[in-house]
Amino acid sequence: MKIAGAVSLVTGANGGLGQAYIEALLAAGAAKVYAAARRPDSVVVSAPGRVVPIALDVTDERSVAAAAAVATDVTLVINNAGVALNYGGFVTAGNTAAARQEMEVNYFGTWWVSRAFAPVLKANSGGAFANVLSILALVTAPIIGTYSASKAAALALTRSLRAELAAQGTQVIAVLPGTIDTPMSKDYPDPKVSVAEVAALTLRAIEEGISEVYPGEQASRLAEQLLSDPKAVEKQMSSLLPTA
Repeated sequence: MKIAGAVSLVTGANGGLGQAYIEALLAAGAAKVYAAARRPDSVVVSAPGRVVPIALDVTDERSVAAAAAVATDVTLVINNAGVALNYGGFVTAGNTAAARQEMEVNYFGTWWVSRAFAPVLKANSGGAFANVLSILALVTAPIIGTYSASKAAALALTRSLRAELAAQGTQVIAVLPGTIDTPMSKDYPDPKVSVAEVAALTLRAIEEGISEVYPGEQASRLAEQLLSDPKAVEKQMSSLLPTA
């Protein structure tokens, strides 16, 4: 689909990547961007009239349904909202509530939004979903194991939605970046991918009909290695062990 003239909804719009998506959409000629966040007053509105803040808590089905009832003209949904809260392995994790919240946002939140907006996209000639995941959806890093699990679940959801919504003409794209250069990853080693590059490659994938995209050197390299020698990648990632 074409970004020019599209009406988009971006979840997690008050974060760094969310803002990058908004700016990339505006630059590409999107007609309107619904900037969705739990607190819409926290969204930076760089283009009044074209950027419309909207309240949306992806973990609350009623909030999601209310947003879908308002944003009935949407043709593109970018499921960008996500959290990483639990740093540690499954045995060493001290906070199972944080792991549950990761699943609520990263998996169930993507599911609720997709289910609510699928009929909206169908009514507007099909459109597209772009689900922001992580390369860790494909290979688990024990040092951040529960996050990896939530993104793996979201990838399974994304691939299933792709098959389920094909008949209504809706594209479903998985965005699987490596470590994104944000304050949350300040202590992580390079290479990192910029928020601008993630947004640009996402929009390119939407326009070119690419079903899965791997922004950044780290993600693209791991994706290639997974095709040629998945066990070697698994061994490499398993060396990143959490501290007890």
